[in-house]
This record gives sequence, C-alpha cells and structure tokens, in this order.
Amino acid sequence: MSTSAKKAAERHLRDADPVLDAIINLIGECQLTPRPGEFDSLARIICGQQLSTKAAASIFSRVVALCTNDVCPEHLSSLSDDALRGCGLSRAKVASLRDLCQAVDDGRLRFKEIPKLDDEVIAEQLIAVRGLGPWSAQMYLMFVLVRPDVFPVGDLGIRRAIERWYGLPPDSPYEAYERVADPWRPYRTYASWYLWRSLAAVPTEA
Repeated sequence: MSTSAKKAAERHLRDADPVLDAIINLIGECQLTPRPGEFDSLARIICGQQLSTKAAASIFSRVVALCTNDVCPEHLSSLSDDALRGCGLSRAKVASLRDLCQAVDDGRLRFKEIPKLDDEVIAEQLIAVRGLGPWSAQMYLMFVLVRPDVFPVGDLGIRRAIERWYGLPPDSPYEAYERVADPWRPYRTYASWYLWRSLAAVPTEA
C-alpha cells in the first residue's frame, strides 16, 4: 500500500473522529503492508483460528517446516493427517486445510483472479472453503489484499478497543459498533489497525 494512500487514510480518520486522532498520535504512522503469499496466508489463518498469537505461530512454524519452508497446495497435500495432527492441529483444521488445497486444485479459488474481484465476491469464495468464515475472509481482505474499507466487527479485540475508547457498554449489539465505525468509511481497515495497536499500547487498566 502506497505512502500516499496511508496518508489519505490518516487525514480522513483524523478529521472524521477526534478519538482516532488521539489514537493516531499515540501509535504513529500506520505500518499496514500486504502479507506475501495468498495460499500461505489462508493456511496460516486456518491454523491460527481460536488460538493465541503465540500458539498459532508455533503450530504454523511446524507446518512450514514439514512443507520445507514452502506452504503450497502440493506440499501440504502430500502430508499425512497424522503428520499435520502432530503439528498441533485439530482434525477439523486438518480437514479445512485439505479443502483449501482442493479448492485451489479444482479452481474454486483462483489467486490470480481474486484481486480483480469486489470484496463481497472474494468473501463469498473464501467462505465456501471449509473452515473459512467471515472473520477469516476479512483478515485476508485486510492483511493480504489490504482492501481499505473492511470492518471486522466480529473480532473481539476490535470490539474491546471500541468499548475502551468510545465508552460503549461491553458486548453491545454489533450495530452499535458499526455506528461508531461509520464515520471511518472508506478507511475502516486502517482504523481497525490502529484500534488493534491501541490495545497493546495502553494497558487495560489505564
């Protein structure tokens, strides 16, 4: 993502929301950049679902090692279920990785075509793969394609950050979080990045 695009997003968010203006002052320049590897990134998302960042990284590093540092459909498909389970993956996640490989093989996912598609169409194609839900699709849109206006309202960290900074009651209806985020359009991806970083920058008790 170009520096000019980041600057445009920052200017919009500062002008649209004084709370985000303060958060941007706290965090500094946005460091959001595209993650390399389309297939690799989806496999990583599947492996890391419902796990802490540390546990997810540990498990995926074992998968990477078994794939000789190249997580691709060919290498992943060649691994046995037992080998993948030995990395710490559940049976459900192994099945999801199998379907991801199959989706590439049978053409359900065409990575060269995906960047040409609208966000909604991309999400539909990803969600059709076993084990990939709305959150997974949003992470792909945000961190691989860096689509600028994605708001992962289902992400617990995003909701907790909004509760902290905007005084929203815990576990409010999703519509309440979406109303807070509405002024951030068309740069909700960047706003979400800042909210995630704010959780680490300011202790919970602050």
